Amino acid sequence: MNYNILIQLRQELALTVLIFLLLFIKLGKDRSNESILNFVNAALLVNLVAGFCCQETGALFNGMFNTNTLIVFEKGLLNLAALIISMQSYAWLKHNKNVIEFYLLTLTSLLGMFFMISSSNLLMFYLGLEMSTIPLAAAANFDLTKRKSSEAGMKLILSSAFSSGILLLGISFLYGTTGTLSFSIIPAYINGNPLQLFAFILLIAGFAFKISAVPFHLWTADVYEGAPVAVTSFLSVISKAAVLFTLVNILYKVFTPIANTWYWVLIVLAAATILIGNLFAIRQDNFKRFLAFSSIAQVGFILIGISGSSQAGSASLIYFVLIYIFSNLAAFGVVSVVSALTGKENISDFKGFYKTNPMLSWVLTIALFSLAGVPPTAGFFGKLFLMLAGAAKGNYGIIIFAALNMVISFYYYLRVVKAIFMDEHPTPIEKIAVPAVSKLAMYICVLGVIVTGLASMVYDYIQSISFGL
Repeated sequence: MNYNILIQLRQELALTVLIFLLLFIKLGKDRSNESILNFVNAALLVNLVAGFCCQETGALFNGMFNTNTLIVFEKGLLNLAALIISMQSYAWLKHNKNVIEFYLLTLTSLLGMFFMISSSNLLMFYLGLEMSTIPLAAAANFDLTKRKSSEAGMKLILSSAFSSGILLLGISFLYGTTGTLSFSIIPAYINGNPLQLFAFILLIAGFAFKISAVPFHLWTADVYEGAPVAVTSFLSVISKAAVLFTLVNILYKVFTPIANTWYWVLIVLAAATILIGNLFAIRQDNFKRFLAFSSIAQVGFILIGISGSSQAGSASLIYFVLIYIFSNLAAFGVVSVVSALTGKENISDFKGFYKTNPMLSWVLTIALFSLAGVPPTAGFFGKLFLMLAGAAKGNYGIIIFAALNMVISFYYYLRVVKAIFMDEHPTPIEKIAVPAVSKLAMYICVLGVIVTGLASMVYDYIQSISFGL
């Protein structure tokens, strides 16, 4: 028996085994939600640690599936985010009668993302994309008693169907002009003819839908608001990170012959995404909609880093995603606990929050500072490396534009901090008893925000395993 195959597929096999175990638990005798949550959290922790052990690189399935040190690390980041989201959602899932179904949907989606990241063939990429998207649409509609949740599920499935159709059309045109779907063979047939450029535009449009880049972002805020906080966290962090990892892989490996063309496409998308995300974030009161437009603006900064077409561009993306996992999940963690125990999700509800919940207030504040890029939080260094990677092309205009928009973002992030610490509320949110598991997840996020920014070896390691044009 070829044990190398099992080692290369260990992260996918581990998730598959966990999914089947949950199915058996569902079919067996009833168990308490606490025991199920403890089992899943322990299994996700083992999965996270095991993913970094016994690394084996190579290709499988006639070159359609590929794994290396960088891909293993990217999957490890997604496993870390899944574990944190599961821990933070303890208060909500503890009283949910469909807790196993939630994990079946999200873990199946995560498995599809793993295949998408490891794909070295457009067909494998598309199958992984669909496998990751369809369960998320059902998860967005998880709160069946809430109309907004049903609306979120419908909007997500429709927007995903359109974006997947656009992607598939682009793939078909690309196959028609090159005669292959393999990432390693396509570049030899890319000559920049009109049909290939049209295929590229369709592919970029499909990716832009998935990462909520302007003008393909209109579904994002409504879906984020209607979906449960845990699903919103999954969409904002894990789903977006997986698509970004795959986007870099395709841009840097498949479309290298037209790099000068897609550079300007990314710059235009980045400028529009940063500006629109910032302007609409200023107007939001619902916390999930606020974080939705915040995440849209963050994507604009990421696109600037990717446009650098270099090893630094790839490294800055992965480094920023690591920081984004800690920062965004820290913010969503507080919102998740407050929403589950009080039902309140508006920023105005958080006025005077510090007086009753100082620990949660500081966690949320540190997360917002990191998202804004305030030093010495990790978010500052993440955006700095993205800007340095984007400046490699000598286009300092977009760097200045991004820097000015960072100043704009300070306003709406600090507006929330002001509400928490300085504004008065006649009936502030009462003292919240945070479950120990959720509290531990928040501490991990805060520690990650601080350590990843100050420990230079984190970025050095990521750069050493990254690739560029």
